[in-house]
Amino acid sequence: MTEQSLKDKTAKGLFWGGLSNGIQQLLNLFFGIFLARLLTPADYGMVGMLTIFSLIATTLQESGFTAALANKKGIKHEDYNAVFWFSISTSLCIYTLLFFCAPLIARFFNQPELTSLARYSFISFVISSTGVAQNAYMFRNLMVKQKAQSVIIGLLVSGTIGVTLAYHGYSYWGIATQSLTYVTTVMICYWFFSPWRPTFHFNLKPLRGMISFSSKMLATNIFNHLNNNIFSIILGKFYSEKEVGFFNQANKWNYMGHSLVSGMINGVAHPVLAQVADDKERQLRVFRKMMRFTAFVSFPAMFGLSFIAPELITIAITDKWMESAQILQLLCISGAFIPITSLCSNLIISKGKSNIYMWNTIALGLLQLLVMCTIYPHGIQTMIITYISINIAWLLVWHYFAWCEIRYRFIHLMMDIIPFLLIAGGVMVVTYFLTLKISNIHLLFISKIIIATLLYILIMWMSGAKTFKESIQYLNNKH
Repeated sequence: MTEQSLKDKTAKGLFWGGLSNGIQQLLNLFFGIFLARLLTPADYGMVGMLTIFSLIATTLQESGFTAALANKKGIKHEDYNAVFWFSISTSLCIYTLLFFCAPLIARFFNQPELTSLARYSFISFVISSTGVAQNAYMFRNLMVKQKAQSVIIGLLVSGTIGVTLAYHGYSYWGIATQSLTYVTTVMICYWFFSPWRPTFHFNLKPLRGMISFSSKMLATNIFNHLNNNIFSIILGKFYSEKEVGFFNQANKWNYMGHSLVSGMINGVAHPVLAQVADDKERQLRVFRKMMRFTAFVSFPAMFGLSFIAPELITIAITDKWMESAQILQLLCISGAFIPITSLCSNLIISKGKSNIYMWNTIALGLLQLLVMCTIYPHGIQTMIITYISINIAWLLVWHYFAWCEIRYRFIHLMMDIIPFLLIAGGVMVVTYFLTLKISNIHLLFISKIIIATLLYILIMWMSGAKTFKESIQYLNNKH
């Protein structure tokens, strides 16, 4: 593939990924506001306690085969078919196990109501197993637009049902039903958009060639989920469901922010970097351009979200969630770096080094688990600050492996992200002083957004930032 065609394909993927994630987060915001107003922190806490189990189960039934199929040369129908039947059979076995283990989960968190809620919620990963192969096909073939449409339809349908149930008093059952509806709708859409269809030929032999890579991805993804949900586990065990609810609400807004960027990047990073994996110099150029774009978007987005968190939470979901706003301000600092570390991990995966990705993630997970279990008596704020510090510092570890693979030097990393970090941070400081005397919360909220946005764009334009110019040029070409 030529440099220009790869550039166009990447730009198209980034455009649709960005548009998709933007719409997704707006829909999440829209429905999330209604749900947060109708439900209590305890309702969110109940569902939050089960999240880690659903995520790990979903990861086990996918088993890293999506990434393995994306990397595989000369892929055939039999490869997708083997993944399809493996995913379904695995999910049924896991659901059966968790069905009988539900009382133990309820006992661990000292919440008897979790038994029936768990058995109901866990149906979602059984349904999601039917679309693993279709998802892999769409991912490999950069069908970003179709995946975007699937997710958006899923959010519209599930959000409507979730709000309706919450309005009629179904509390955490409404949240569980919303998740179940979302998964079902997305899977139906995947089947509609993907041309691939399974055959009734149960042959798992094609998995042998992928198992070495996929097993490492499996272990990695499990630890990723543990890393991302460690607070829900510890808070659910040692604190109240209300505390879990406050954290989950804050983490939800933080996720909406950083996934807007990382979702856009992840949709193209792995397939594109895999296509240039045989040319280190070219891969380095592509990687650095992606890194600059990621930093260009991530730092102003996440620092901005942290900056407006108190006003946003109060206006959107009332001051009963104010504790979440304080947590959100801290989480956004770490959230700004998540798309950057995600891009580094995509580079490692594109080189077929799933073992590096695995051990790096496991090491981070074990460190966080050890530290969190040690310091939890000191309070949630101390835990979050420590969590942030560890995750930002771990970027240096990811950089080391990026250097090993494509000679991505530390000076490259600094040149690619520091200017955007400093400018975004400086914009928030200036905006803070410019809006300091505004007392009306709605006016303050709007003023912060408008002033910060205009300042950032002005600085980008005056400095002649290449990433900014290329983004504007591409958007102009779309019209």
